[in-house]
Amino acid sequence: MIGSTDSHTGLTTPEEDNFIGKHSGGEPNKDRYKHPIAKMGDVEYKGYSMVASGWAAVWAQENTRESIFDAMQRKETYATTGSRMIVLFFGGWEFDSNDANNRLPAKVGYAKGMPMGGTLTAAPKGKNAPTFLVAALKDPIGGNLDRLQIVKGWLDAKGELQEKVYDVAWSDDRQPNAQGKIPSVGNTVDVANATWTNTIGATELITVWKDPDFDASENAVYYARVIEIPTPRWTAFDAKYFKVKMPKEVPMITTERAYTSPIWYTPKKG
Repeated sequence: MIGSTDSHTGLTTPEEDNFIGKHSGGEPNKDRYKHPIAKMGDVEYKGYSMVASGWAAVWAQENTRESIFDAMQRKETYATTGSRMIVLFFGGWEFDSNDANNRLPAKVGYAKGMPMGGTLTAAPKGKNAPTFLVAALKDPIGGNLDRLQIVKGWLDAKGELQEKVYDVAWSDDRQPNAQGKIPSVGNTVDVANATWTNTIGATELITVWKDPDFDASENAVYYARVIEIPTPRWTAFDAKYFKVKMPKEVPMITTERAYTSPIWYTPKKG
């Protein structure tokens, strides 16, 4: 996974508060939110539909071209929609809950499992399901963290693709509802002033999760997703700076996130 921009400005401006636009016609001005940027068939897309994201993050051993390309080849990468979150995701058969208390999660992750981009094969004797270590640290000047999720996809016995999203760690001592879902973290965004407060959410989240629905005979894939608390969108910053009253259909709040390269599970043949 990577999350680079699709901009044509030569500028790296993927955060909401410095979004220059995707091309010269979308540079900041009081009317850019309503300028048409594309037309597909009978549908015309306005400027406010542009998104500012994102970043490609690479876990390289050193800051060199060779090391970065090595990391990309082994798929040890993740993406964000603009925030500079630090995200770790490891899979294996030996992780336990105590590993989530380690202040060097990468060290225990590499020692006991494999990082994002890797493939798990048949379980060792006595292990009935894979375990995953996932950790995230907030952007120093961004929004706090709402929750960690693991998204699982698998091929069922009929050969059909299935998917399920698991909330595995979350902030603010929330409890699952009757349907097992974690309620919203809330919203502290002050749209008029294009700001928010980090009075909800967490600065870091870390956990070890074991797949409760694992079937050793099925091919599966897992990736981690990190969700931030709501923060102002670039349209809110434009509205404040240019003193523009945005129409109701213009989104003013966004929820930044990160998502990792997957870890695959391949059953043992024969």
